[in-house]
Amino acid sequence: MTHQAHAYHMVDPSPWPLTGAVAAFLMTSGLAAWFHTQSSTLMTLGLVLLLLTIYQWWRDIVRESTFLGHHTPPVQKGLRYGMILFIASEVFFFLGFFWAFYHASLVPTPELGGCWPPTGINPLDPFEVPLLNTSVLLASGVTVTWAHHSIMEGKRKQAIHSLTLTVLLGVYFTLLQAMEYDEAPFTIADGVYGSTFFVATGFHGLHVIIGTTFLAVCLYRQIKYQFTSEHHFGFEAAAWYWHFVDVVWLFLYISIYWWGS
Repeated sequence: MTHQAHAYHMVDPSPWPLTGAVAAFLMTSGLAAWFHTQSSTLMTLGLVLLLLTIYQWWRDIVRESTFLGHHTPPVQKGLRYGMILFIASEVFFFLGFFWAFYHASLVPTPELGGCWPPTGINPLDPFEVPLLNTSVLLASGVTVTWAHHSIMEGKRKQAIHSLTLTVLLGVYFTLLQAMEYDEAPFTIADGVYGSTFFVATGFHGLHVIIGTTFLAVCLYRQIKYQFTSEHHFGFEAAAWYWHFVDVVWLFLYISIYWWGS
């Protein structure tokens, strides 16, 4: 077609969904193989294929939105609805973990000693590393909001500085949580307390890593002059996601670290 009579983006055929699916299959099957045979070849192959797919798929989307002009206002509206629905699905994802935690903790069974934390569990002090992590994430919420306002006002250098701070705070949070896991006096195998603690905080940590990557890509795009004050939905989606991660952490801190201890 030489002329498009509508404002919607008809996506060209792409190999990346297929290569992404193959990468996911190789990683999961490779992880199982690693558990049983100590061979990480399949998992490494899947990870490399996944990283290549991510790079090329994101490159194509940036081209479509920034250089080809396919992300018209109706397309951006659809992307906004999609991101909202995605975050809503993530809310229910974490709701399952909170449900499991409160189901076990509000009425502890005799097997747990009739108390919470269960008998024999030494919980982490909520006013040490967890409180520091809370302040780090709250600070990152401030810096990402600063970046958003800077982009909307056309203040490019401020946007770069604030986004860099946000990415660094995300990395710092991840390092602190890794240190906390390494020094924790219990493991994921320590009954329902260990499983709910590590699954809930671990999946949140994974979301922090994803959000940090999301913001790092936005930082690169901001440096490359790919955002304008009117057209920067890629950053807005990353900021929404980051605020969601912040809110989930507040619930985790209050429920599992503070109340649960």
